[in-house]
Amino acid sequence: MTDWSPWFRFLVAVFATWRLMRLVTREDGPFELIVKLRMRAADGFAGQLMDCPYCLSLWLAAPFACALADTVVAWVAAWLAISGGASFIENLLERQSDHLK
Repeated sequence: MTDWSPWFRFLVAVFATWRLMRLVTREDGPFELIVKLRMRAADGFAGQLMDCPYCLSLWLAAPFACALADTVVAWVAAWLAISGGASFIENLLERQSDHLK
């Protein structure tokens, strides 16, 4: 991974965040594990995160930002940018889905 360009690392972080966000908030998961976790979490803090892709993206983006940044300021910028990129993808897909209905 060290020979990847910074932009490629950023894109990988955005898409990985989006994919995890999508899996946890919108899909049942393998063997329906995610939907079972979602039901167990119910109305607690974890359950609320699992219901909101945009909220969850902030939590999921944090470790990816750590891998990309070398200062606190860079970490905050990367954290928000990764979450924002994942949220942007999700928003585009929601709009497309709404348009097809």
